[in-house]
Amino acid sequence: MAWLVLMTIVMFNTIADDRADLSQESENARVRVSKQKAAENREQIVAAAARLFRENGIAATGVDTITRRAGLTHGGLYSQFGSKDALAAAAILLASRHSARRLEPPAERQPAEQGLRRVVRQYLSTSHRDERGRGCVLAALGTEIPRQPRAVRQAFTIAVRGAFDLMAGWIPDGAASGRQRKAIAALSAMVGALVLARAVSDEALSQRILAVSAKSIIDAAWPVRRARDTRATGRRAARKGAS
Repeated sequence: MAWLVLMTIVMFNTIADDRADLSQESENARVRVSKQKAAENREQIVAAAARLFRENGIAATGVDTITRRAGLTHGGLYSQFGSKDALAAAAILLASRHSARRLEPPAERQPAEQGLRRVVRQYLSTSHRDERGRGCVLAALGTEIPRQPRAVRQAFTIAVRGAFDLMAGWIPDGAASGRQRKAIAALSAMVGALVLARAVSDEALSQRILAVSAKSIIDAAWPVRRARDTRATGRRAARKGAS
């Protein structure tokens, strides 16, 4: 009789342990799903904010607009970021990674001049001018950032440094310091030109700003070659005139 009681106790303990294991596995699965969903929600919020901030500006974009675009609630946004400023910083970094694709070298190798020409003309194109919400975050938010809190300005500074580094990869100069100086000058001119081209109400003037700026930036990258070509053109013209 004693052995029957013992077997019964063992059996019930085993069942209880199995139930506990199943319960723990279920809880672990629930936690994994919860973390995955939280990560997805975060990505949705940051992506929506990055698009809206570039389209409308940070100050003009309310939290309710962002949550509606992301399909979430205010509580979900604040539980992820705590404040709009923290969200703005995250959105700037995300937008800068997307913007960087315009400056990244292509998979296939290109001659330096051809590559720089492609990058500058793509950046200073009417299509980039018109797609503010998907375009360069530096041009979209640059005029607003000085009025933002330090955390937002720090995120923007990271974006600026990264863009300068990418741009330097296209500059034909032997010394790294020389490439960096030219990259700062070139990208600053590109961003400024895009801001002005978006701001003016005259379409012809807007397109002229883009075209003239692009040519000047490309020409400035090869000043020695441009000067040599200009002298050669002048000599050919002189010979033709003499004949």
